[in-house]
Amino acid sequence: MTTAPTSTAPDPLALESQICFALAVASRGVISAYRSVLEPIHLTHPQYLVMLSLWQHGTLPVRKIADLLRLEAATVSPLIKRLEALDYVRKDRSSHDERVVEVSLTETGAKLRKSAEAIPGKMMAKLDMGESDLLDLHATMTRLIAAVDASHGDAASEDVASHEDASSAPAIRR
Repeated sequence: MTTAPTSTAPDPLALESQICFALAVASRGVISAYRSVLEPIHLTHPQYLVMLSLWQHGTLPVRKIADLLRLEAATVSPLIKRLEALDYVRKDRSSHDERVVEVSLTETGAKLRKSAEAIPGKMMAKLDMGESDLLDLHATMTRLIAAVDASHGDAASEDVASHEDASSAPAIRR
């Protein structure tokens, strides 16, 4: 049987000291907190992310949505299919290249944005965090994402940096 170290020096492997553990717990908790906020508009958190990309950018190819969300197209396709069933989005073949499937908002999906505009404020209240706290957290997370991308040699880090303008600041206003 193995016992925990008895030294007074901090344990470098203490669970509560691990960034991976803190990120995993925070991620699960925040996504879970969204559930009750998204339920009234019939969205799951991944579906909400797809809708956010369409509200921000308009009609997009499935591949571009996947890139924005840092997911595989095969992961995004079922989300889009469910959003289509809700009449929030429509899929069409590109007129320029029939191999490309473009996703656009339906009238219902476009109108849903008005209801969704209340979500950031509801989440601020639910998480009991102020705007400056969330702006700081967003900046830290963006730096972390860029550092992870750089450590993998990913071009995705350029996407994070290119989205760091006023239009991509976290929507946390009430």
